[in-house]
Amino acid sequence: MTTRELNLELSDGHRIPQLGFGTYKIDNDAAPEIVRRALEIGYRHLDTASFYDNESGVGEGLRRAQLNRDEVFITTKVWQDSHGFDATLRAFDESITALGVEELDLYLIHWPDPTQNKFVETWEALRRLRDEGRIRSIGVANFKEHHLQRLLDETGELPTINQVELHPEFAQPELRAFHREHGICTEAWSPLNRGRNLDHPAITEVAKRQGCTPAQAVLAWHLAIGNVVIPKSADPDRQRENFDAAGIVLTSEDIATIDTCNTGVRTGKDPDTFA
Repeated sequence: MTTRELNLELSDGHRIPQLGFGTYKIDNDAAPEIVRRALEIGYRHLDTASFYDNESGVGEGLRRAQLNRDEVFITTKVWQDSHGFDATLRAFDESITALGVEELDLYLIHWPDPTQNKFVETWEALRRLRDEGRIRSIGVANFKEHHLQRLLDETGELPTINQVELHPEFAQPELRAFHREHGICTEAWSPLNRGRNLDHPAITEVAKRQGCTPAQAVLAWHLAIGNVVIPKSADPDRQRENFDAAGIVLTSEDIATIDTCNTGVRTGKDPDTFA
């Protein structure tokens, strides 16, 4: 199967590889070889976070792959325990030190955590780091429309990207419409819903029509509707299977079929209450 090189342009003019490699729950000791192998397969976008406690392992995997720094797009995130302007600046320094890089491609606020009421202040720190040339692009994760609107109202600037729970069973059409209206790129975490519904008749029907696996059909759906997607697997065969989803081009009928899976039920935490 031939894969396509897929990149999306963010609102700031920088480009992001649409199919990335997620590292959630990959142990720091195991990360170097898992990441090196993913880069060897062809991934050029790595997603980590301070909360994952594997930034140093991800950075070591990048070095083992012996690629030029500008060949790989790296994302990490600031956790709730570092919300606030000065705390975020310190957290950023700790993250890039762990990763072993001087500049970050994308830095995200991991959750809004409205109970602290510091996400706007945290956003201002990201803007400072971007303006100083230490981050190319800035964004958020797990923000709802009203969180995004508050950033715009209080700072005059929206994030380039919002990384949220998104999969066929929780497709978030209203949030995606808000993103489109405001030039925000949509990024999906848990894009396969941790494999819970890959036997859904709509998904297996599309997989059969396309001659691919159900997981590949779902990832191809994400790519077709314009999401950045970051599947995670420590298994090399699964890594390759997920990467090869870039070679699948769904029809409008295929997309509509998978769209019928949406129940609107969230599997993960609610951003309004998670603290």
